[in-house]
Amino acid sequence: QVLLAESGGGLVQAGGSLTLSCTASGRTKDKYVMGWFRQAPGKEREFVVGVSWNGSRTYYADSVKGRFTISRDNDKNIGYLQMKNLKPEDTAVYYCAAYSVVYYDFSASRDGSRYDYWGKGTLVTVSS
Repeated sequence: QVLLAESGGGLVQAGGSLTLSCTASGRTKDKYVMGWFRQAPGKEREFVVGVSWNGSRTYYADSVKGRFTISRDNDKNIGYLQMKNLKPEDTAVYYCAAYSVVYYDFSASRDGSRYDYWGKGTLVTVSS
């Protein structure tokens, strides 16, 4: 089992930047995909970005391409989501998620049902 904990959320003005962190513990020796999802008030959870277990491939939602960057440090078991040029519509609870893969699988799913492990979320509020 992998335990995930997000941090770094907060209040930021439109156009500002914020970096979220996701710290993994538990069975971190396994190879696992890391993804970020978000859920705005009154809306369904949506995929934001995913990264393959070795960091070689990244997948972004169209709404955040060019503004958000995902990265990971497997030695430290930490993933990062750098968010720039934030917009009020980015306001949401952001969740880190993960699922295990075999060594030759370099994909990262956009489907939340594929992810087995979830953090509790961190709130990002972007004011206009």
